[in-house]
Amino acid sequence: DSGITDYVGGFITTAGIGAEEVAKAYQEAGDDYNSIMVKALADRLAEACAEWLHKEVRTTYWGYEPDEALSNEELIKEAYKGIRPAPGYPACPDHTEKKTLFTLLDPAAEFNKAGDSGVFLTEHYAMFPAAAVSGWYFAHPQAQYFAVGKIDKDQVESYTARKKQDLNVSERWLAPNLGYDN
Repeated sequence: DSGITDYVGGFITTAGIGAEEVAKAYQEAGDDYNSIMVKALADRLAEACAEWLHKEVRTTYWGYEPDEALSNEELIKEAYKGIRPAPGYPACPDHTEKKTLFTLLDPAAEFNKAGDSGVFLTEHYAMFPAAAVSGWYFAHPQAQYFAVGKIDKDQVESYTARKKQDLNVSERWLAPNLGYDN
């Protein structure tokens, strides 16, 4: 026990509810440009919501940085304390951890059925609507982004045992990170 107060949390945000239908209507009308723009705008708004919520967590809800006043440049450089990694990205390459996150945050959500967040996971762990962002918040002042490198077989076997799943499932989802041929 270090005596340091620490926090971990999760989030699911979306700005995509209804965006697919609007984009499809533009596409069916032959307006590919506006179809693409609707999707891009929804994606950016979902990401902006996740970033805004992270700031609210840092300054208000958990309040470990109540006086934070970062410039846009500092925000882009992620100069704030804490991180918000997401399943499927370099620090958390296993997409199946989205199910853990959804179980904790939106227990009514199931594969191909939205819960209160309006977001659900496909059987391939893609989020729908596509303009959605999910992940964890880590508040520790020394938390920093990292990439998981190559993983040896003994590490995958240990991970597999802790997840209580078949080795071939772990190897499938961690394939880009495997440091051996399977």
